[in-house]
Amino acid sequence: MMSAEQQAVVLEARALSKTYALVGAAVEVLQGVTLSVRAGETLAVMGASGSGKSTLLHCLGGLDRPTSGQVFFNGGDLFALSASARTEVRATKLGFVFQAYHLLPELDLRENVMLPALARRGALARRAQLEERADSLLASVGLAARAAHRPAELSGGEQQRAALARALMNEPELVLADEPTGNLDSATGEQVLEYLFRLTRDRGHTLVMVTHNADIAARCNRTLILRDGKLS
Repeated sequence: MMSAEQQAVVLEARALSKTYALVGAAVEVLQGVTLSVRAGETLAVMGASGSGKSTLLHCLGGLDRPTSGQVFFNGGDLFALSASARTEVRATKLGFVFQAYHLLPELDLRENVMLPALARRGALARRAQLEERADSLLASVGLAARAAHRPAELSGGEQQRAALARALMNEPELVLADEPTGNLDSATGEQVLEYLFRLTRDRGHTLVMVTHNADIAARCNRTLILRDGKLS
């Protein structure tokens, strides 16, 4: 078995900066952030509220373009790709878990979990297979009996577990989690974290999570601190 040092680098940021133009001022949120993440690693990025953790995660996931610097995923420059090619990478290689659940209220849980796969070519012809995978993922987060329920019928913790299942639908190489327990009480949040760490570990996903909670960060292989726009 390869050591962490021998695993390939999946994600790399080089001199990443992000500045927002506000009325009468420019706010520099990220200042030359550099990091690398290896396959199978779990990395926590800690920082106070407003420190730029979410901005960093959005840049790493190709959701927000940095002002300068580069993001490499599997050796390829993410922002050198066309918008459509970058969307394809996000849809097929990355999984996102946000603080807000972002489940569509008009769809049941099975349909919500299937959504990332339904956007891919040939999905309709494989619908039965996709439904089977969605049901398997829901079972893996303890929601097998809730597949036909709509989000409004679920608790916050159940909705976040469904969001985790959705993030894993396309078997992503990299899972990006943004304060995934931020809207949950401590007991419910602990349950969600158990599923998050177990599923990503057992399925071989790489995990990058931003959090302000030192206890959560301590569960990762490695922790970096974002302060004044810089990592340490």
